Amino acid sequence: MSKIKIKFKIATINRVTYEDDIDQLTVPTESGEITVLPKHAPLVSILKPGELRIKKDDHIFLLSVSTGFLEIRKNSEVYILADSAERAEEIDLEASKSAKKRAEDLLKEKQNKNDVDFIKLQAIINREVARIKVAGKYKKTKN
Repeated sequence: MSKIKIKFKIATINRVTYEDDIDQLTVPTESGEITVLPKHAPLVSILKPGELRIKKDDHIFLLSVSTGFLEIRKNSEVYILADSAERAEEIDLEASKSAKKRAEDLLKEKQNKNDVDFIKLQAIINREVARIKVAGKYKKTKN
């Protein structure tokens, strides 16, 4: 008897970042981190920037995600549409640190927290923090 798997796909406007049958998925959402197992109840949720963990067999795959949407269907299908999603091994750690620093410096110049630029800069910082976290974990496992 074969083990039930989750049919999983994560895509951005540019590409499908990951697609496979998996055992488990942990996703950062606006309501908190959730772990999805086969036969999970249907759900639609909003993603927040963070670390997405995929478990397949005895392997863990890490991805950095930004904002987007998560849909869990009753037949063990999970779909994510994200503004950005990168596998840990694709992330340039130094470039992410530099982008975060630039955004933080620009943010310090902003006085009005209702300003659209302030919101955009905060989103950039959140995305880069997620990328740095995922890339850092990936580098530690490879060393």
